[in-house]
Amino acid sequence: MMMMMMPRCFVSLIQAFFLSLVLLLLHHVGGESQAASSHHRELLAYRRPLQDCPGCTTTTASSLPALHYDPDLKDVNIVATYSDHHGNIRLGSVKMGHLSSSWLFHNPLLPLPNNNKPPSQLVTPRDSFQNDSRMEESASYSSTNQTENHFPHVEFTSPAKLKRQSLRQERRAQRTLELIQQDKESDKQMQEAAIHKSMTFENSLVGKYSIWRRDFESPNADAILKLMRDQIIMAKAYAHIAKSKNASNLYLFLMQQSRENQRVLGKATSDADLPSRALEQAKAMGHALSLAKDELYDCHELAKKFRAMLQSTERNVDGLKKKGTFLIQLAAKTFPQPLHCLSLQLAADYFLLGFNEEEEDVVKKDAKFEDPSLYHYAIFSDNVLATSVVVNSTVLNAKQPEKHVFHIVTDKLNFAAMKMWFRVNAPADATIQVENINDFKWLNSSYCSVLRQLESARLKEYYFKANHPSSISAGADNLKYRNPKYLSMLNHLRFYLPEVYPKLDKILFLDDDIVVQKDLAPLWEVDMQGKVNGAVETCKESFHRFDKYLNFSNPKISENFDAGACGWAFGMNMFDLREWRKRNITGIYHYWQDMNEDRTLWKLGSLPPGLITFYNLTYAMERSWHVLGLGYDPALNQTAIENAAVVHYNGNYKPWLGLAFAKYKPYWSKYVEYDNPYLRLCNINE
Repeated sequence: MMMMMMPRCFVSLIQAFFLSLVLLLLHHVGGESQAASSHHRELLAYRRPLQDCPGCTTTTASSLPALHYDPDLKDVNIVATYSDHHGNIRLGSVKMGHLSSSWLFHNPLLPLPNNNKPPSQLVTPRDSFQNDSRMEESASYSSTNQTENHFPHVEFTSPAKLKRQSLRQERRAQRTLELIQQDKESDKQMQEAAIHKSMTFENSLVGKYSIWRRDFESPNADAILKLMRDQIIMAKAYAHIAKSKNASNLYLFLMQQSRENQRVLGKATSDADLPSRALEQAKAMGHALSLAKDELYDCHELAKKFRAMLQSTERNVDGLKKKGTFLIQLAAKTFPQPLHCLSLQLAADYFLLGFNEEEEDVVKKDAKFEDPSLYHYAIFSDNVLATSVVVNSTVLNAKQPEKHVFHIVTDKLNFAAMKMWFRVNAPADATIQVENINDFKWLNSSYCSVLRQLESARLKEYYFKANHPSSISAGADNLKYRNPKYLSMLNHLRFYLPEVYPKLDKILFLDDDIVVQKDLAPLWEVDMQGKVNGAVETCKESFHRFDKYLNFSNPKISENFDAGACGWAFGMNMFDLREWRKRNITGIYHYWQDMNEDRTLWKLGSLPPGLITFYNLTYAMERSWHVLGLGYDPALNQTAIENAAVVHYNGNYKPWLGLAFAKYKPYWSKYVEYDNPYLRLCNINE
């Protein structure tokens, strides 16, 4: 009977443990007990309350019945679940015999007894009876799958894990906000780029070639026009073959159809320009080509003819390119009729009104002309309108215009016109001095190397003989140096500034194709560190370096200069005349100009001798002072142009010519007084 009861008690106890999902978190109520195994010690170490556990309720140990130790149950294993200090869930087991009588057990299905003074806390799992236990995997219990299936579902969440989850959610929210902000910024940039593109886009195209034409939407646009042009090419090819095979009738027939096609086409640039009979003519031509194909088709002969036609077309295109280059150079260097009219009208009024006699009677110099404490500018030009823009833009942007003095030197032909313009259109506060280069008696061929060379027969032949090797057939590189400006002493007068202005210490040289957009007075405060020339460098990577302008195959150049030295530009240059005189810069210029009498060191122009003369004597200024390229580069940075102190229309596309880029012209034209009577008389308008 006892034998029967012992197993029954034993089974009841086991069922109480496993069927009621007793996850025993044991709490020691009395004193310390001696741990018998490592699992026992781990249980003691983690016998602490778990905070913020959503699946747990707290229970007091004193309200639970104490375990009465039974020697027959000493070998029963008690399995407990707990979390370590890393937040991982672990399983531990201990023998019943290792526990003292102070340990308490609680069945979660039974109500908790009331007690006013709980000495400690126990964790009791909820949702005890669930067959599909789902615990987080851990290395410590991965091998106890069978045990897990018999234990209730218990979810443990440590404070560290909760903290990580909270931080993860915060990071996700922050990242979402960042992505949304990036999308907004990208959309804004795209909108600004689209607006900028639309503002700078030029849609003023010639004739009917407009991008807004509806027929550009179709790949078959102007199909009849293209077909008839192709038919003419095919007819010429077959006609050539027919002539070579003595098929004269077919040859005449094809040439007649080709001429008829050409008459129908006329000057049409689209199908809309074609006459109504164009389609019928295209059909007739197609019939003629069909007959020619049946009688004359020879793939080899046809390919040969097409190849010859292609080569002939390429030669024609090459010739047209050279002619185009010549015409661009001619248009760029030819004085426009309205500007010629302006000079004539001004000169005529100058003499008719007797201002020339006044100048002869009253020969005096303003004290400001030689006052070194003022801001002095040198402008050497024969273009009245261009010079007026330089002066107007400088004065209008100056903070103290009364301190600015402009020294204008022109040739004898334009002296009267220049004097008349600034007599009737003088700036309110600035001082203007106009001089004639022919009045500089010291500037003669015995002193000036360039004047002596210009008088040589060899140089005259270079410029004025049409059969010279540098004619049109030689290409654009030599053609551009056959420019009349290289014969003008105004272009080389910049190398004689100390002689022209002996009383001045500093002077700012300005070309006549520039526009001033800011006050230039701070340039006089720039410390040039003992250098003579202050200029903006133009080199970018391998562009505009010394080897572009000088002949480094000549040992005189290669032994004295660095081919990779950075080039700079004339147009806006601050010259320290005291250092100039001290270093005898004009003497250096004369030395190298004499060495280049045969033009083997460099071609004509003022920049190559300037690079040599001021080699290692040039101070590199900030690029924002001087932005170049408005006369040849249509892709300059718009922001750089607007922020520049001086913009330079160097190149062929000058702003006073019809060739000028439309988007750059407003920077120049806003300083032109188009309501001036002389400009209206000569039809000079925007």
